[in-house]
Amino acid sequence: MMRRLMFLAALFCFQIEQGYAEAPDAAQKKITGEFVNYEAFGAIGDGVADDLPAICAAHDYANKHGKPVRTKPDAVYHLGARALTAVIATDTDWNTSRFIIDDTLDVENNKRHLFDVVSLQKPIALKIDALKRDQPRLDVKPPVDCIVHVTNSKVKRFIRWGSNANSGRAQNEVFILRKDGTVEGAIIWDYDAVTKVTAKPIDSETLTLRGGIFKHVANRMRQEKGYNYWSRNIKISRSNTVVDGVVCRVTGETEVGHPYGGFLAISFCANITLRNCNIDGRKTYRTIGVVGKPVSMGTYGYSVSSVVNFHMIKCRMENINDRSRWGVMGCNYLKNILLEDCELSRMDVHQGASGDYIIRRTTLGHAGLNAIGRGRLIVEDSTLYGRSLITFRSDYGSTWEGTVLIKNSRWIPNTGKIPDDCVMFSVKNHGTHDFGYPCYMPREIVIDSLFIDDAKHPAKYKGVFYFSNPFSSSVKEQPYPIQLTETLSVRNLQCASGVTPRLSTNPELEQKIKLKIEE
Repeated sequence: MMRRLMFLAALFCFQIEQGYAEAPDAAQKKITGEFVNYEAFGAIGDGVADDLPAICAAHDYANKHGKPVRTKPDAVYHLGARALTAVIATDTDWNTSRFIIDDTLDVENNKRHLFDVVSLQKPIALKIDALKRDQPRLDVKPPVDCIVHVTNSKVKRFIRWGSNANSGRAQNEVFILRKDGTVEGAIIWDYDAVTKVTAKPIDSETLTLRGGIFKHVANRMRQEKGYNYWSRNIKISRSNTVVDGVVCRVTGETEVGHPYGGFLAISFCANITLRNCNIDGRKTYRTIGVVGKPVSMGTYGYSVSSVVNFHMIKCRMENINDRSRWGVMGCNYLKNILLEDCELSRMDVHQGASGDYIIRRTTLGHAGLNAIGRGRLIVEDSTLYGRSLITFRSDYGSTWEGTVLIKNSRWIPNTGKIPDDCVMFSVKNHGTHDFGYPCYMPREIVIDSLFIDDAKHPAKYKGVFYFSNPFSSSVKEQPYPIQLTETLSVRNLQCASGVTPRLSTNPELEQKIKLKIEE
């Protein structure tokens, strides 16, 4: 009998060490209710013992048996330094449980995710030979609605300019393909060839990840050149997922460290909602970039890429105007974005948004609102503190192919530290760099009720300019010219300074852009 107990104990320890083994009989007998808990698989929850192996085993059991997970409200789970990932495929309620991630330990693999929220459905094989921009329907009809990722490796887009210059990315995007062949998330590019297709079924049921208070002790990695992004985070790749109330508090930062790839790292999925989350900004560090010059590097608390229909509702953070902290939100290849009732230091789109990009009843701090892409960019009932009201990123050509609407909003330029000249829409494109696509200033901009708080301005204040000068005086030829805005319509704009705004820091634009002031 004793030998059998010793064998079972050894087997249990081995399974827990692997992190994915199904629970032994002794643990299974403790799963008597609706929910799986971590303690049944060996978690201590005292903030000292490494609970990650038990957490992995608990989720593995929950996934295999279709059971939700619920943790002890007063537990403190230490996630240790081992290269393990807990795979989440069922509803998980972390409620008020606390988690410790200590990256000052000897971490086995800093690229490893701690949690991975996934769909258990298998990818579907699809054949797509070519696509056309804005194509509404495909002949292909999958058995279920899918999120589809297509690539044409023969074409490069987003060829970055500046201190972080690169040779671009293979043309790619995601869209939803319905069972009847219709497309949601309009196709952005023409694809003469599709070199790779990946299609994942969209789960019909919503998975909810709720609660959890994470204490993340920052790494102190030394690396003088280049980037070495850490993970040690929560990855999400399952469509129809809601994250509600996750909190991440950052501590232990020093003058030395490297950035993280987002505490919530979301990619290749559809219909994602983040609600009531609160993630701290992180310290900005410096490194030597690819062209040999010093560049800033930092962590986006939320990192989102290749998602159709992304919503953030009532997400908050502290110290949105602390310039020592990196902006909290960064994304690539998004289609249809909504930020509603949020308070964040930054909303930043790098490699393109499309469809609707809506900021509603939201406050954005010192790092402001950044955008490139195409579609409708709407800011309504919001307060922005950025140096510009909207910065169209110059490292990607300052391109926005579409329209912009600013309505019932307030702008406090540069968090109130007013420069000599304020630029509402920051655009910079010398016309000498091939970004892999033609570049556009917004075709039409409508401003309807905007208050600019520029009362505390310097003595040499020149007032607000609607546009910066996109060009360089030293450039004589522009092989890749940016297409200018056609019309700017302004109604009920008020400046606290009383200085009337002017069109541009470049007087030539006054002859090329139609300015309509409506009473």
